[in-house]
Amino acid sequence: MKKCMIIGCGGVASVAIHKCCQNSEVFEGIMIASRTKSKCDALKEKLQPTTKTVIETAQVNADNVDELITLIESYKPDVVLNLALPYQDLTIMDACLATKTHYVDTANYEPLDTAKFEYKWQWAYRERFEKAGITALLGSGFDPGVTGVFSAYAMKHEFDEINYIDILDCNGGDHGYPFATNFNPEINIREVSAKGSYIEDGKWVETEPMEIKRVYDFKGVGEKDMYLLHHEELESLALNIKGIKRIRFFMTFGQSYLTHLKCLENVGMTSIEPIMYEGKEIVPLQFLKAVLPDPASLGPRTVGKTNIGCIFRGKKDGKDKTYYLYNICDHQECYKEVGSQAVSYTTGVPAMIGAMMIMTGQWNKAGVYNIEEFDPDPFMEALNKWGLPWEEDFDPVLVD
Repeated sequence: MKKCMIIGCGGVASVAIHKCCQNSEVFEGIMIASRTKSKCDALKEKLQPTTKTVIETAQVNADNVDELITLIESYKPDVVLNLALPYQDLTIMDACLATKTHYVDTANYEPLDTAKFEYKWQWAYRERFEKAGITALLGSGFDPGVTGVFSAYAMKHEFDEINYIDILDCNGGDHGYPFATNFNPEINIREVSAKGSYIEDGKWVETEPMEIKRVYDFKGVGEKDMYLLHHEELESLALNIKGIKRIRFFMTFGQSYLTHLKCLENVGMTSIEPIMYEGKEIVPLQFLKAVLPDPASLGPRTVGKTNIGCIFRGKKDGKDKTYYLYNICDHQECYKEVGSQAVSYTTGVPAMIGAMMIMTGQWNKAGVYNIEEFDPDPFMEALNKWGLPWEEDFDPVLVD
């Protein structure tokens, strides 16, 4: 029996679990493991009558390597799909190493005490995973994830070399709240309030938060303001895609979101420095997370679409070429299908596909790899089949 252990039971995990259950030919068994077992049990109760996939549940603290090892050893999954928090990547990787189990995640490691996410901590595991004969697939979400697969696909089929990549992440959804985040508020706010950066000529160029703004007309959504952010896939794509001169990441934000965020920042609510409050130590950002709407609750009230993709510029047969690969996803369609909004859907579907690539042996290399280091074709085919069809544009409007 092919089995996958899924760690985490939030919005993204819920989508991935729904998709595993739709794909029971590959996922014959899944275990949902989370700190709060009741959430896992509720999902099992809802899904088990609809699928041939045998669902089990367990309680686990993903910060505790020994607990993870015990659980992995008792269930013996073919792969562990990490949909917990980025702070827990390394403990889960340690447990996978100890049990010689393949590992897949959607976001790179981030230390709790500093808003700095980069791959060095996970890349340090390369040799150990190779020696153990197991695969760690890093960043199998949308961005990172599908954006890396898009880049590998463009490199394989459309270009001899890619010189410029602009990753554009547009969420045209409206949830009706004055202020809410579409995924984990702690991670979201840390990302947005950090300095921006992009890679040019092999070097990082740092910008002030939200300093670089562009306006872009997105198919299916319309014209939106977008801002340059630091994003983890820049680091791996700059190494793995041939010919890169510059790579940037832009995300759209509405004015209301930015105004609220600025106010919260100004009064210290986005700080990750602990403070004393009534004799207890609290982290302001964690407190803010507790009072904001849960991203998993946004599904029924979010309308509109997302459009996420990559604009490539490079050379083919000595000539300049541009190419845009993107996906449009409808929030309400996602909600009807799996009970979530499109931001969770666009991450949860590729998480399932990444685990499937490893479980079926279509991707099979011992070591630690970013998603663009594998053959993109079977993944691209699966995107069309499992709910994230991609579109191409051979004459896109460029970002200046």
